[in-house]
Amino acid sequence: MKVKLFLACTFFLAFMSFSYAQQTKTINGVVTDANDVPLPGAEIKVIGKEIFDVTDFDGNFTLENVEVGDVFRVTFLGFAAQEIEVTTSSEYPVSLQEDAGQLEEVVVVGYGTQKKRDLTGSIATVDAEEIEKTPTANAMQSLQGKVSGVQIVSSGSPGDSPTVRIRGLGTYQDATNVLYVVDGTLYDNIDFLNTKDIKSINILKDASSSAIYGVRAANGVVIIETKSGKLNQKPEFEYDGYTGIQRAQNVVKLANTEQFVTMAQESGSEADVQFVMNAMQRYGRSRVNPNVPAVNTDWYDEILRDGIIQSHSIGVTGGGERVAYSVGTNYLAQEGILDMKNEYERFNIRSKLDVDISDRFKAGVNSVFSNATKFAPENGAWFRAYFAVPLMPVIDSTNTAAAPIRYSNAQLLGYRGTQNPFQDLTYNENRLKIRKLLTSLYFQFDIIPDKLDFKTTYSHNFSALEERYVNLPYTLGNNFERISSIRRINNTFSNQYWDNILTYDDEFGDHDITLMAGASYRDEASNEFNVLGQDIAGIRLESSRFLDFADPDSFNNNVSEIGRRYYGVSYFGRLAYNFKDKYLLYGTFRADGSSKFTQNPWGYFPSVGLGWVVSEEEFMLGNEIFQFLKLRASWGKLGNDNVAASSGANTINVVTAALGDVPRTGITSTSVFSNNTWEVIEEKNFGIDIETFDRRLSLTADYYIRDTEDAILPVFIPIINTSINRNSGVIRNSGLEISGNWNGTISEDFTYTIGGNFTTVDNEAIEIEDERGYIDAGTAEFRQRTEIGGPLFAFYGYERVGVYQNQAQIDADPVAVENNLVPGDLIYRDQNGDGVIDDADRVILGSFLPDFTYGGNIGVSYKSWDFSMNFYGQVGNKILNRKRGEIIFTQDTNMDADLAINRWHGEGTSNTYPSSAGLRKAWNQRLSNFWIEDGDFFRIQNIQLAYTINSEKLPTTRLYFTAEKPFTFFEYNGFNPEVPNGVDRQTYPVPATYTVGLNIKI
Repeated sequence: MKVKLFLACTFFLAFMSFSYAQQTKTINGVVTDANDVPLPGAEIKVIGKEIFDVTDFDGNFTLENVEVGDVFRVTFLGFAAQEIEVTTSSEYPVSLQEDAGQLEEVVVVGYGTQKKRDLTGSIATVDAEEIEKTPTANAMQSLQGKVSGVQIVSSGSPGDSPTVRIRGLGTYQDATNVLYVVDGTLYDNIDFLNTKDIKSINILKDASSSAIYGVRAANGVVIIETKSGKLNQKPEFEYDGYTGIQRAQNVVKLANTEQFVTMAQESGSEADVQFVMNAMQRYGRSRVNPNVPAVNTDWYDEILRDGIIQSHSIGVTGGGERVAYSVGTNYLAQEGILDMKNEYERFNIRSKLDVDISDRFKAGVNSVFSNATKFAPENGAWFRAYFAVPLMPVIDSTNTAAAPIRYSNAQLLGYRGTQNPFQDLTYNENRLKIRKLLTSLYFQFDIIPDKLDFKTTYSHNFSALEERYVNLPYTLGNNFERISSIRRINNTFSNQYWDNILTYDDEFGDHDITLMAGASYRDEASNEFNVLGQDIAGIRLESSRFLDFADPDSFNNNVSEIGRRYYGVSYFGRLAYNFKDKYLLYGTFRADGSSKFTQNPWGYFPSVGLGWVVSEEEFMLGNEIFQFLKLRASWGKLGNDNVAASSGANTINVVTAALGDVPRTGITSTSVFSNNTWEVIEEKNFGIDIETFDRRLSLTADYYIRDTEDAILPVFIPIINTSINRNSGVIRNSGLEISGNWNGTISEDFTYTIGGNFTTVDNEAIEIEDERGYIDAGTAEFRQRTEIGGPLFAFYGYERVGVYQNQAQIDADPVAVENNLVPGDLIYRDQNGDGVIDDADRVILGSFLPDFTYGGNIGVSYKSWDFSMNFYGQVGNKILNRKRGEIIFTQDTNMDADLAINRWHGEGTSNTYPSSAGLRKAWNQRLSNFWIEDGDFFRIQNIQLAYTINSEKLPTTRLYFTAEKPFTFFEYNGFNPEVPNGVDRQTYPVPATYTVGLNIKI
C-alpha cells in the first residue's frame, strides 16, 4: 500500500512538472511601423514581470519564460503603445501606428527630460529633419523663421556665427550671448558642431524653464541633443554630402560715371569738376558721351565673386548588449563672396559612447575635436567700394609708381583718398586657426532602480585661437607707401564644469513626482598674447611670416598680454509634480556664487510654473473640439553675471586757484568705483497649448513680460566727465508669441504640413538712474540714445518732413531764411515750435529691433518625393545707412544710384532726397530719418526638393536640391536688411546658396 501511494505521488508531481514546463515558453517577434519598416530600439516588457527586451536593428525581439495568458506591452517614441496577450503561438508580428498626440513626447530640459504634455514653461523644439535642410556651418542659422520668440540675424561671412536674440534685447552689456547646452555641456557658441550630428534642438525661452541654469541663462538657453547609438542595434552607416554655390543677391547699384559726373557738376564744386576733367585727360573720353570719362567701373561688381560650399559627413551608430556608440566625421569648406583670400574650412571628429557597466551603473564619454581655419574678410573693402569713383579703373597701366601691381589711385586725379579697395583685398591676409577639444565624462548610479539615481559629470572645453594679420608692403603712387607688418594674437580658453545631480522619480496612484537636487562648479580662464611686428623681411614668403623676421625695434609698445579667470559655485533643485495628468506644478531654486562681484557674490533665484490640462477634466471628456487643451503660467528669476566686473576710475587734474590774490597750482583727485552686483531677470509667462481637428492642428500661444532689474548701464559722472558701469536701470521686453501646425493626409501616398509663427517684441527702458535721464551711444555724428520709455540704442536725430522746392517756400519759412537755405535742402520738423531747429528738436527715430517677426513652412510628400518651403519676414525695424551718411567726412566720393537718380534737381523732382549741392551742406548731413530707413523684408528662406530610393537591392538613398535664401524682398538701399546692430557701414552681404546633396544609409 505504501509503495502504491509513493508511486502515485511521484506520478502526480511529474505530471505537474510536465504541465508547468508546457506553460513556460520563449516567443519571438518583429516590430514595424505601418509601412512595414522595422523599428529598432522599441521596448517590449511583460506586464507585472521582470521580463523585457529591446528590438535590434531589424526590429526583432525575444521574450523567455513567458506563460500563456501573459500580456506584453510594446512602446516606441512617437507611436501608440500596444498590449498583446501571449497565446500558444511563438511568433508575434507587431505593427505600431503613429500617434500624433505623442510625437516628440519627451523633450530635453535643464538637467533632465520631461513629457511635453507636462511642461509649464515656454519651450520650443526643432528636430533634425528641419535642421539638416539648411546648408550652413552654424546650426543656429537653420532656426531662422522656424521658432517664435527667437530672432536670428544672418551673417554672410564664412565661418561667422549668426546673432541670436531670444525674446528681445535684455541687457545693455551683451544681450546676444545665448547659453548653448550640448549633451549637458555648456558652451558660448556652437561653431564646432556639425548640423548632421544633431538630433534635436530645444529652446528654453522663459525664465521658469531656463532658471535651472542660473547665471549663464539670462539671455536664453538652447539645448542640443546629438545623435546616439542604441543597445542591441546593428551598425548603421550614413553618408551625407552636398555641394553648391553662393551668390550675392540684391546687389546695390552704384552711381555710374554719367550719373556721378552729373552730380559733380550740380554740386557747385569747381574742384570736383576739375577732377572729372583730370580723369578724361588720363583715361580718355567716352565714345557714347564725350562729356564724361571713358572708364565706368562698377566697384561692387569687381569685388564680388561666386563662392563654393561643400560638406561631407560620415557616421556610424549602433550598440551591443551593454555598449551604445555613435561616431562620425565631417569636412566643411566654404568660400566667401568677397574676391580675396576669404574662406572657412573645418574638420570635425565626434564620438559618443554609453556603457552599461552593470544593471545599476553606467558611464559615458562624449568628445568633439574641431580643427578650423578661417580667412576673415577685409570688411573695409565694402566701404571703399561704395565710395570709389566710377571714372577710375581697377588697374591703371600709367601708374608706374604703383607696385607690385599697378592699381589705380584716386589721389592721382585730385581726390583726397586712394579709394581703390583692391589693395586691401590683395595685400592683406587675415588668418585664424581655431582648434577645439570638447570632452565630457559622466558616471550614473541607480541607487534605487527606476526611482533614485545619482549622476556626476565633468566637462572641459579647451579652445586655442591663433590669429595672424599680414599686411604686405606696396606702393600706390603719389608718395603712398605701406610698410609690411604682422600682428599675432594667441588666445586660449579653458572652461571646466563639474555637475553632480541626484534625481528621484516616482509614480504612485494619481501622483507623478520628480525631485532633483544638484551642485555645479565652474572655472573659466582665458589668456591673450598680442604682438605687432613691422618691416618683415621676405614677407611675401609664407615661411617668413613670423616675428623673428621683423625689425626688433618695431616691438616697442606693441606687445601686450592679459589673462582672466572667473569662478562660480551653484546649488540648485527642482520639483515637478503631476496629479491625475491634469494639474501640473514645476518649481526650481538656484543659488549662484560668482567671483565677478566683490561686494555681493551670491544671488538666489526661484521660479515656479503651473499647468492645467483642461481637456482631462470630466466636463471636457467626449468633446469633439479639443483633443488637448492646456493652460500654463510661470514666474521666475535668474541672475546674469555675463557683464562687466566691478571697476572704477582714478582721475587727477591740475588746477590753478587764487589764494590771497596769489595764483597757486595744485591737483585734485577723484576716485569713482562701481561695486556691481547681479542683473536680475524677472519674467512672467502665460501660455496655452491646443490640439484639435483630431490632433491635425496644434496651436501654442504665449504672452510674456521680461524685466531686467538692476541692469548695468554706463552712468555719466559729471565730476570726472566720463561714464562708469553701474547697476542703475530696469529694461523690459514684452510680447506675444503664436505658432501653429497642421498635418493633413489626402491619401495613403499623399501627405502635407502647413505651419506658421508670429512674434511681437516691445523693448523699452523702464528706469535709468542717470541725472540726465538718458544714456548716449554711437558717435556725436550718428547718435543713438536710450531714454526712459524708449528702446535700447534707438536712433536719435531730426525728423525730415520734406524738401524745399522753390524760393517762395524758402522766403516764407524763418528757419530757412535764418540758415541761408536754398531749394533742394531738407525741411526738419520744429518739434517744440520755438521757430529754431536745434538739439531740442531731436527725437527718437526708431529702433533696429523689429516690432514683429513671422515665419512659415509648407511641406508635401508624395510617394518617394518630398517638397518643402520656408519663409521668414520682419516688420518695424530701422537701419542707419551710415555708409551714405559718412559723406559728412568726405564729399568727393561716389554714392549709390538710388541717391543719384532720386536727388532733388528741380521743383517737384523729389520731396525726399536733397540736391547734389545739398548733400555737401552740414544742414542736410545732420542725422535724420533721411539716413535712417525701413528694414522690413520678406524672404523665401528655404526650398528643398528630394527623392528617396527604397529598394531591397540598394541602400536607402536620398537625392535633394536646396535653395537657401533665394529671394528676399525689401526697400532698404543696401545688400540686405539683416544688420545685427542696425548700423550699416560695411556689412558683409548674406548670399543665396544653391546646393545638390546625397544621403545614403546602409
